[in-house]
Amino acid sequence: MTNSIDDIVNDADVIMLVGSNPEEAHPVIGMRIRQAVERGCRLIVVDPRKIGLAAKADIHLRVRPGTNVAFANGMVNLLISLGLADASFVRERTEGFGIMQAQVEEFTPDYVARVCGIAVQDLVAAAKMYGTAERAAILYCLGVTEHTTGTDGVMALSNIAMVTGNLGKPGAGMNPLRGQNNVQGACDMGAGPDDYPGYQKVTNPAARKKFEQAWGVPLPEWSGTKATECFPAMLAGEIKGLYLFGEDPVRTDPDTHHVLRSLEALDFFVVQDLFLTETAKLADVVLPGRCYAEKEGTFTNTERRVQRVRKAVDGPEGSRLDTQVFTEVMNRMGYAQPELSAAELMDEIASLTPTYAGIHHARLDGEAYDRGLQWPCLDDGHPGTPVLHISSFSGSVGAFSTPDYIRSAELPDEEYPFVLMTGRVLYQYNACAMTGRTEETSEIEGSSFIEINTHDAGALGIEDGQRVQVTSRRGSVETTARVSDKTNPGETWMPFHFQDGNANWLTHAALDRVSKAPEYKVCAIKIAPK
Repeated sequence: MTNSIDDIVNDADVIMLVGSNPEEAHPVIGMRIRQAVERGCRLIVVDPRKIGLAAKADIHLRVRPGTNVAFANGMVNLLISLGLADASFVRERTEGFGIMQAQVEEFTPDYVARVCGIAVQDLVAAAKMYGTAERAAILYCLGVTEHTTGTDGVMALSNIAMVTGNLGKPGAGMNPLRGQNNVQGACDMGAGPDDYPGYQKVTNPAARKKFEQAWGVPLPEWSGTKATECFPAMLAGEIKGLYLFGEDPVRTDPDTHHVLRSLEALDFFVVQDLFLTETAKLADVVLPGRCYAEKEGTFTNTERRVQRVRKAVDGPEGSRLDTQVFTEVMNRMGYAQPELSAAELMDEIASLTPTYAGIHHARLDGEAYDRGLQWPCLDDGHPGTPVLHISSFSGSVGAFSTPDYIRSAELPDEEYPFVLMTGRVLYQYNACAMTGRTEETSEIEGSSFIEINTHDAGALGIEDGQRVQVTSRRGSVETTARVSDKTNPGETWMPFHFQDGNANWLTHAALDRVSKAPEYKVCAIKIAPK
């Protein structure tokens, strides 16, 4: 996120929420957005479904799944043609405007309305509302990124913010809502295969030399393999051993049959987790970990805020800290690694990661920063950075991108006539590894279902609450129909939490060419009453 939650909900004149259902997936932020609307902030919701916040929106654009790039390019086209571009910001702080302008010329309101399945007047109204606001923020989530064109979708949305000068000031910016509580922190610490901590590139000789000196080992000169690329590599015999930490891909990754075949092809499989998940049941070795309440450390949340996590209870007898497990594995494999406390680990991070250089447990434990510090925090006296890019971008100027609209990898046809989207419900979380053990929430929402449009259900002879068979080219599940107008005709939606009818037996493992994120949000299915 370029901005902070507080400044968005308190200072924004307009919030444009794209491909995100925060009331269910990020309920604290969802509550804050409702508060912003109540104080007078206008809200544009861009989502195929009638999510809860759509009822509070000034404009709801129910774009077809997979058309985010066309929508964003259409918005930029309108912002320029209506004279709502910030000419001085574009001139002084950006490059490539002319090339981008030529790219979006074909994305006229009429064309975009046809592609996205929305009304021209609603698209124009949204462009005027966003473009005339003094401070306009874009919030987005997995409804933008979980497509084969997810990276293009993010870049196209960024053009909207940049062409209107809505970067580098409170109440504005480009703000992804991270899917889990420490996803930002994991990325910051080098969990991606291209980066050392702090997004220092593994292919950069200077960065590599710095970490080689700190860690006392030679490091590879090439990037690694992204998580979703590992599964085909297992089937090809290119990956023979896997150490899986805190993930349950049998439940959460697309095309479950493909995941199972890949894991079964391994010679050796280790899982380190809190519970015996569906994936852990397949492992050769399971290493029990501890949960957040049983250890010290930090989480970095969606607004780049590094916050202390403090031990509240003792872990089960015999369990170890994750860091202790990693340390012993390293030592047994021949790399001498001392056992460091959480505070000592944080000090090492600060010594090697410029954006975290001023972040230590001692500072976070003090009263002045008890709510955490937002990176970049460049030294021990630095107060943190609530808003990025105030005076300049990290690369001096901001470069416009030129993403083109490309259709989703799999679209409906005569045999599979419906689009399936997937997502989350309020009462469960991801693979249900923890929330599924909470009886009270499972009583509220504890089993699989599929949302079907009223018109489609009538044509198929399906009633609300009826059991149905849902089939894609990859698998078939039995689930319960929920008939309503939450989805458009021809579109359906399922949660992926529930093992009694998991949507990921159906989903498509097509990947974004850059991020390698799967296209969870669009696949073709057919539905039959039971």
